[in-house]
Amino acid sequence: QVQLVESGGGLVQPGGSLRLSCAASGSIFSINTMGWYRQAPGKERELVASIISGGSTNYADSVKGRFTISRDNTKNTVYLQMNSLQPEDTAVYYCNTKWTLNRPYTYWGQGTQVTVSS
Repeated sequence: QVQLVESGGGLVQPGGSLRLSCAASGSIFSINTMGWYRQAPGKERELVASIISGGSTNYADSVKGRFTISRDNTKNTVYLQMNSLQPEDTAVYYCNTKWTLNRPYTYWGQGTQVTVSS
């Protein structure tokens, strides 16, 4: 089984910064994608950013230039540095890891709340 534990959410003023962390443990395939999704009230869950084992990244247009995703493969940990936060970034942020080995595998963290408000 795989567990993902997120940390780093909280309340921040517009223009502020937060750093999310997600540590994965268990039977994780070495070649995988780790990512962050978010879900705001009344909206569908959406991809924020993802990073593959080799380091290539992908970002939602709404966060390009403000958010940076990174990972430490030795710790099976993924980070999301969020700068210039805006009220529209308010959501529950979920960590995800996935890979395909004979079949697709995907795992989710429990979510961490990020609130951007003055």
